[in-house]
Parts: sequence; structure tokens; C-alpha cells
Amino acid sequence: MALPKPHIAILLLRGLSLVFLSISLLLLANNSPTYEYNGSRYMFAAFESYSYMFGISILGIGYTLLQIIAFVILQIMMKNDKYLVFGFYGDKAISYLLASAASAGIGASRDVHGILDDKDQQHIESYISKGFVAAGLLLLAFVCTAILSIISSYALPKKV
Repeated sequence: MALPKPHIAILLLRGLSLVFLSISLLLLANNSPTYEYNGSRYMFAAFESYSYMFGISILGIGYTLLQIIAFVILQIMMKNDKYLVFGFYGDKAISYLLASAASAGIGASRDVHGILDDKDQQHIESYISKGFVAAGLLLLAFVCTAILSIISSYALPKKV
């Protein structure tokens, strides 16, 4: 039995969001080199904005996995619409968190680029570009989750 097109779209958007969040998490976890500047050592996790991005990535992955499992079990297998209210409010909250983490990461990367500007430009660019890419992926995950939020806001009055 084939799934209806709205179910395919929801699963596709949740899958894309999961991929974007996972890649962002891997980039943040693997960007561990330290950078020495004026006698101080800077690590990627020492910047609070990057730590916030890391935490929101983990939270987003957990929420997305929970929503995929709930959607498959409750909506597709059991034809039950009881989880729609949780999905409605959860999508709103997670999309705002993803947007704030992406903007914090972009801002932090720009600020760090301005602070750590010296002769070792190649090392700085590698260090900062991973932060920009991780923030961009969080922004793409936000777009997917925001679209899901809009879909859930249309589905909620029809089902509840």
C-alpha cells in the first residue's frame, strides 16, 4: 500500500532535517583543533555560541527522531491523530531554537574571524569555515522544520 503524498512529504522533510542536523553535529564535534593567539589557547567548544549550536543540534536530532517514530507508529500504522498537538507545539519550539542557534553560530563565526585575524590565515579559515558550514546546515534544518510547522498548523484544525 502506497503512502499518501502528504505523508511522504512529511517524512522527507523530517529526514532532510535529520541529515542536516547530523552533519552539523559532526562538523561541530570534529572541529577540535586549538588555536593559540597572544598566549591564549582557543578551542572550538570554548565559544559559547558554538556550544549552544552543539546542544541544539543534539536536541534537534532527538526531537526529529522522536517525531519520525511517532509519525510512523501513530499516524501511518495506527491511524491515530493524538500526537498532532505535540507535533504542532514541538515544531514551533524546535524551529525557533534552530533559528537562534544558526544565527548565533553565524554571528560567532564572524566575530571570531575578526578577532583571530593574524599571519596564520589558512589555519583560521579552516577553523572558522566549519562554524559557518555548521550554522548554515542548522539554518537549512530550520527551514525544513518551519515548513513542517506550517504543515502541522494546517493539519491541526482538521484532525483535532
